[in-house]
Amino acid sequence: MSYKDFDLKTVTQQFGVRLFEQEGLFASVPCTSINPLFQEILHENVPLARAINTEKARSELIIANVLVEVRKILKHHISFFSGIDFNVDKEKSLNGFCDFIISASSEQLLLNSPIIAIVEAKNENIIAELGTCIAEMVAAKLFNKSEGDADFSRIYGAVTTGTAWRFLKMEEWNVFIDLDEYFIEEPGKILGILLAMAAYNG
Repeated sequence: MSYKDFDLKTVTQQFGVRLFEQEGLFASVPCTSINPLFQEILHENVPLARAINTEKARSELIIANVLVEVRKILKHHISFFSGIDFNVDKEKSLNGFCDFIISASSEQLLLNSPIIAIVEAKNENIIAELGTCIAEMVAAKLFNKSEGDADFSRIYGAVTTGTAWRFLKMEEWNVFIDLDEYFIEEPGKILGILLAMAAYNG
């Protein structure tokens, strides 16, 4: 098994996490202002990604650009990784490739202090990928503990199609899943939530 093999049932059974569904979990997070250049990138890329309608296109044209913008806003005080091999504990099936990881460290050559796991939804099915995201969040928690990063005990997650985003928060072994989805038509809200997640651990 690897991260991709987990669904909500197996992740709760194997790791003992408790799930809490909550409407508006991140609704109070303020929107951030949008840089005109980023707005122009979205204006060009979002319709193109929708027209191509492949996971690769959504990943490259939308998701990666959103995460690059978060890093830019935070003046490179965070790093983000794409398609990284994140093997934490093979015996627990916490291994395999992660779509995206945001780290609280500015170090880009080596992954340190992972704090946000971002999973691209396959077949545009966000619910089906929540288990994968939680498994990666568990791995990030264990990784930080093994590295002595006690300050990064709260882990965040997101599952996205590129155009729709669902966010999660993990405290201790409790995972809170926002029942609301946030859409690329309001990029300031998506950026605001990601910035708030990074700022908590920053």
